[in-house]
Amino acid sequence: MSDTLRLTEALVSRPSVTPDDAGCQALIAERLGPIGFQCETLSSGPKEFRVTNLWARRGDGTHPTLVFAGHTDVVPTGPLDAWRSDPFVPTHRDGRLYGRGTSDMKTSLAAMVVACERFLAEVPEPAIDIAFLLTSDEEGPANDGTVVVCRELQRRGERLDWCIVGEPTSVQRTGDMIKNGRRGTMSGRLTVKGIQGHIAYPHLARNPIHMVAPALAELASTLWDEGNAFFPPTSWQVSNIHGGTGASNVIPGTVVIDFNFRFSTESTPQDLQSRFSTILARHGLSAGADYELDWTVGGLPFLTPPGTLVEAVREAIRIETGLETELSTTGGTSDGRFIAQVCPQVIELGPPNASIHKIDEHVALADIEPLTAIYLRVLHQLHQIAPSAAPR
Repeated sequence: MSDTLRLTEALVSRPSVTPDDAGCQALIAERLGPIGFQCETLSSGPKEFRVTNLWARRGDGTHPTLVFAGHTDVVPTGPLDAWRSDPFVPTHRDGRLYGRGTSDMKTSLAAMVVACERFLAEVPEPAIDIAFLLTSDEEGPANDGTVVVCRELQRRGERLDWCIVGEPTSVQRTGDMIKNGRRGTMSGRLTVKGIQGHIAYPHLARNPIHMVAPALAELASTLWDEGNAFFPPTSWQVSNIHGGTGASNVIPGTVVIDFNFRFSTESTPQDLQSRFSTILARHGLSAGADYELDWTVGGLPFLTPPGTLVEAVREAIRIETGLETELSTTGGTSDGRFIAQVCPQVIELGPPNASIHKIDEHVALADIEPLTAIYLRVLHQLHQIAPSAAPR
C-alpha cells in the first residue's frame, strides 16, 4: 500500500461533514511539521458552526510561493443503507477505494502531502516556498473558510505566486483535464408586486405573473456576452418561481422568481445588474413600485492563462501520464475564486469526478499514484524555474 493510499484512508475514516474537520487537518499538520512547515489553525464562525482552517508554510517569504489548497470537509452521506459499505470505512472493491471524500477531495490532499515529503527529501533547500491552505467550510456556506484565510494573508502582506487546488477535475483518467479558471456566480431574487383578486374579476386585480412574463421571455433569450477563448457565453437561468395561494380561483398578489447568472470574464456583476433592470423597465416594470430585487454575488470569475503554472502542470501531466491535458473553466464554483484574489496563478487538478457527492463515492486505485507523481514533478519544475519566473 502506497503512502498516499494510506493517508487517504486515514482521512476518509474521519467523518468530516461540513463544518466538522474531525481531526483531518491535525493529521495533515502532524505530517507537515517534521518537514519544516509552520502550521497555524485559524478558526472562524459562530459556536454552532465553527470552521477549522489550516495555514501551513515552509520558507521565509524570500522565494516564490506555491500553495496547495483544498478542503477537508465532505458533503453528507445521504441514506446509509444505500451505500454498499460504510462511507467512513475505507473499502477496496473492484480496484477502487470507496468512501465519502475519496474523490472530493481527500485523495488530492494526501497526494499533496506525500508529494511534499518526497520533494523535500530530494531537495532539502528548494528555491520555492511551499504552503498549504485547507478549510472545513468549502462544501457549506463558505463564509468562514478559505475567504477568511485569504483576508488574513492580505492583511499580513503575504505574497502567493502559484496555487494548485485539489478539486477533482479529471474525467476519465487523472490529468486529462485541469481547470484554469471558473465562471462567476451571481444570484437574484425578483419579487413582482401585483394586486390579489378573484380570477373571475381580473379588472379588479393585477396579475404579477402576467406583468413579468414578457420580461422573462426577453431575459431568457438575451445574449449576455459571447464568452471568449476560455469561457462559454454567460448564462442566465431561472431556478424557482413561487406565486399563487394554491387556489385555482385567486389571482396572486406577488410572484417571486429566483435566478442565477454564471458569467465569464467578459461581463461584470454591475453590468449584468444594469442590463437586467433595463429589460424590466422596457416591459413597464418600475423598481419599488412594481418590484423589489435582491442580488447576491457568490463569486467572481477567475482565469489563469497559459504561463508558468499552467505549463509546469501540463508538462508534469505529459511526462507522468502521457496525456495532453485539456484546459477547462466548466463546472460550478470552487474556493479558487477566493484564492485568485490574492494569488495571480491558480489552477485546479485532481482525480476523476464522476462519483463526487454520490452514493458509493470512489476513486480508482490506479489514479492515486499518478496524482502524487504529477504534484511532485510540478514541485521540481517550479523549483528549477523559480529564480527567473517570479523574482522577489
